[in-house]
Amino acid sequence: MAIMSRTSNSKREYTPEGKNAVSTEEEHRPRHMTSSRCRKATTFRKRRITNMLDAIKNVKIHLLVLALVAVSELIGILKFEVGPGMLVLIPMLYAVFIGTFLGPKFLKVVNDKDMDHASSLVSLTLMLLMARYGTLVGPKFFEILKAGPALILQEFGNIGTLLIGIPIAMFLGLKRESIGAAHSIAREPNVALIGDIYGLNSPEGRGVMGVYICGTVFGTIFFGLTASFLSIFNVFHPYALAMASGVGSASMMTATVGSLSAIYPDMAEQIQAFGVASNTLSGLDGVYMSMLIALPMSNKLYKVLYRIKYGKPEEA
Repeated sequence: MAIMSRTSNSKREYTPEGKNAVSTEEEHRPRHMTSSRCRKATTFRKRRITNMLDAIKNVKIHLLVLALVAVSELIGILKFEVGPGMLVLIPMLYAVFIGTFLGPKFLKVVNDKDMDHASSLVSLTLMLLMARYGTLVGPKFFEILKAGPALILQEFGNIGTLLIGIPIAMFLGLKRESIGAAHSIAREPNVALIGDIYGLNSPEGRGVMGVYICGTVFGTIFFGLTASFLSIFNVFHPYALAMASGVGSASMMTATVGSLSAIYPDMAEQIQAFGVASNTLSGLDGVYMSMLIALPMSNKLYKVLYRIKYGKPEEA
């Protein structure tokens, strides 16, 4: 057996078989880096699980959620006739709105620790919600299958985000932040993609995080009201609006589907099934759409608009 050199000398030693034996430093550096990443990932997972267990034991959160649900359900669904259509406010919107004012910036009913606990339970509660929705997709499987081409093609509608968003963002004064902000709807997979390619400290990273935070705070309310507002004009079929709500965010999709189901109660099950199917597809192919189509298009569009606005190509 060949003995590896442990000195600082970078020379390679040779095995009796004549093969290169990599120095100890070169051999172990990748393994060390890999094990370091594994330890960090394991530590993060342990902290996340610990935080979730602490959140489950936080009685204050559960009581507040119960109170919010009770108050929201007592208010019920409010319907307002607007022209030929109807504007609908559903209990989920009240819960989000009231919950916003319970935070430390307003009424201070909950503190930062409570908010951290509540956020860790979102994924757990969404699992129950998606399981419920899964029971709706099964019975409507063949009906959804008939709309297969429409479901697939509507995924390309997400490109409209960048075609509209980037020009507006640049008009408001943003530069490369507009790429991160407008290449997608900026949910968790998109944040991870931008973080991996550009880094979250980059202009693109700041852009995607800004939209992510705005979407988290206002997205559910916006989607619920927009679906109700668009239904007033009777331009889009309810199934089309349901499919359009599947952008990869369960809460936004739920708000949209809830509003549409209240407006079209006879089609409630079909609307929910189409919304869930579309949301599932967006979750599966959303990252690939962003990586292979949306981001390259965003960069191209940004360069064209930069030259038009500033009269010169973007500086490297």
